Amino acid sequence: MKQDCDIAVIGAGPAGSTVAKLLNDAGLRVTLLEAQKFPRFVIGESLLPNCMNVLERAGFLSALEKAGFQHKNGAVFECGEQYRSIDFRQNFETTGWGTTYQVKRAEFDHILAKEAERSGVDIRFEHKVTAIHAADNDCQITYEDAAGEESTLRASFIVDASGYGRVLPRLLGLSRPPQTVSRRAVFTHVKDRIDDPDYDRTKILITVHPDRHDIWYWLIPFSDGTASVGAIYPEGDTTFTGMSEQDVFDRLISETRLGHLLANAEQTRPLQSIAGYGAESEQLCGDGYVLLGNSAGFLDPVFSSGVTIALHSAELAANMLIARHRGETDIDWETGFTKPLSCGVETFRSYVDAWYAGRLQTIIFGQPNDDSQLKRMVVSILAGYAWNMENPLVAKTDRYLEMLHDLCAPSS
Repeated sequence: MKQDCDIAVIGAGPAGSTVAKLLNDAGLRVTLLEAQKFPRFVIGESLLPNCMNVLERAGFLSALEKAGFQHKNGAVFECGEQYRSIDFRQNFETTGWGTTYQVKRAEFDHILAKEAERSGVDIRFEHKVTAIHAADNDCQITYEDAAGEESTLRASFIVDASGYGRVLPRLLGLSRPPQTVSRRAVFTHVKDRIDDPDYDRTKILITVHPDRHDIWYWLIPFSDGTASVGAIYPEGDTTFTGMSEQDVFDRLISETRLGHLLANAEQTRPLQSIAGYGAESEQLCGDGYVLLGNSAGFLDPVFSSGVTIALHSAELAANMLIARHRGETDIDWETGFTKPLSCGVETFRSYVDAWYAGRLQTIIFGQPNDDSQLKRMVVSILAGYAWNMENPLVAKTDRYLEMLHDLCAPSS
């Protein structure tokens, strides 16, 4: 059966636009179906330096530099009187980026999609996928366009980069319950009007509740004087029974230094929330398809790993599909995609688990301010370099986290 394209990509977020452009640049015919109209609002706004390596290789850098996004060189962690500023440039890596951007995703994602389209990718916005038949070299996607007209797209392979929509896991029954505590995120954008001279707009601010290490907040400043503000707390926490989400948000903000920083802030968006946002899939690839980024699974956002994982998965998948297109016969998705991607994801997962257990917070606030090799190893993971097996904190994550916790914990 004649195919309409070589590769069909679902979703025009960072993973979808990146894999589509990489494939198009290698000579493959790519059609990208996106359910929404761009630009559109989404969170996940604080990038990590490792993102920049993939964005540069994909040819997006020039367009991003022109956009005037907020420069980002690190992170600040606060909990009551405890304070730690981390510069991502002081990392363990010998090559690669040490800085990045903080971005409004509506604009950032739209730029990537436009660049992919400009390079030759056939992008169809407001095209919602309703059914899938996946088989290598014989894939069919049924979709509805903005007018409700139903059509079929034929391709040799499907890449699902649909993010929170998780199209293939939903249609093919690949979802499985996440092995994490269910949490709720409440968030908004504000005109921040921060006038504190000690506030550093080049860093994301991660604040831990002074009495609850399982409640934390983000403050992500943008270049136009606005900021993204959010709080994470356990779903179903009886502390907030009977309270509206706005009241919970206002109360949580007031119980930290954020109340001072944002005293003059004005919300520019209605408060939104996501509950039970953790997601996992039974497998990352199969006969005629592969899952990228949040479509494969979503970790807690505490270390801003989402876009980094999405871009890394996009590049890995593109390399596999380019080799497939060239007729290479030794293509093994397990060894070429699943295992190398999972290595970094599991490193991030260990960091997330250690964060909520309190161990990583002890490490972060107990780390010395010197330029030690051990500190650089920690900073590398926080900068997104979770796939460098030369870093002991990647190769043996849990073991070294325990060791670091014991070194940093206060003496009894």
